[in-house]
Amino acid sequence: MNSKRKPSWPHRPTPGRPSRNTSTAPAALAASAAVAALATTLVGCGGADSSPRAEGAHRTPSRAASTGTKVLWVGDSIAGTEAPALRAALTASGVAFKDMSSDGGGTVVAGSEKITKMIAAETWKQLTENIDSFRPTLVAYQITTYDWGSESQQRAAYDKFVKSAVAAGAKAVFVPAPPVKTDGFYKKYAPQMRTAPRVAKEVAKEFAKGVASNSGGSAVFLDASHLWGTDASAAKAQRSSDGIHNCQQGAAEFASWFTKQLGKREGFAPASVDAWANGSWTGDDRYGKLKCDS
Repeated sequence: MNSKRKPSWPHRPTPGRPSRNTSTAPAALAASAAVAALATTLVGCGGADSSPRAEGAHRTPSRAASTGTKVLWVGDSIAGTEAPALRAALTASGVAFKDMSSDGGGTVVAGSEKITKMIAAETWKQLTENIDSFRPTLVAYQITTYDWGSESQQRAAYDKFVKSAVAAGAKAVFVPAPPVKTDGFYKKYAPQMRTAPRVAKEVAKEFAKGVASNSGGSAVFLDASHLWGTDASAAKAQRSSDGIHNCQQGAAEFASWFTKQLGKREGFAPASVDAWANGSWTGDDRYGKLKCDS
């Protein structure tokens, strides 16, 4: 279940979905051209063997033979804008994918504030239900921009996250959120947002070494800063105009990188970029809401 619950509090804008009668044709056409350039860029970086054909701009990625790997994707609306590309890339690689990202929430860290406790409670409820129904082999958590709490609160939440995955026979993966603009809404929480990736990395390291619960190799921290950098205003960060979310190219860059990282660890060969980058996911209405194609 992909929870789109939005808490009743002042929160930063999220890329919601427009009404059903909103035409997405102009956005889809614009996305075709944008993603053609996107895929060519990825190919130039070694992401595929050849450039994608323009006529395949909105094809559905072919489903490869199953690798047996099943990924449950957890996070906030930033993870949500990455999910369409992730689904395409992983499906084309024979990996089952389920998105349980949540606009305006998604955190596993309860923190000290009432609202974060409410959000975390809902995330844990959804996580338990999705683990039971989907039975993932890997539960991936992109650290949210709502992981507000002390370092001890963050550590306790991330420890619980790994143990929940292990108890279900799955591995846990932590991925830091890409750099975001921290003025306005985020300014107050910037210090806590900075500690979260470091704490998650420390927790993953403890489990990887078998220090925690004799669970060696059950958790990993994938440092996406090698992809995004640390400056939200830099071109490398691939932010949309809101300084927070991805447009199609940033989502595809992340999906390509993440799929390669998983492939190395899970023993499957990632599909070439031209097998999925120009798929119908590029016309997802999240991107239209962010005005990615205008």
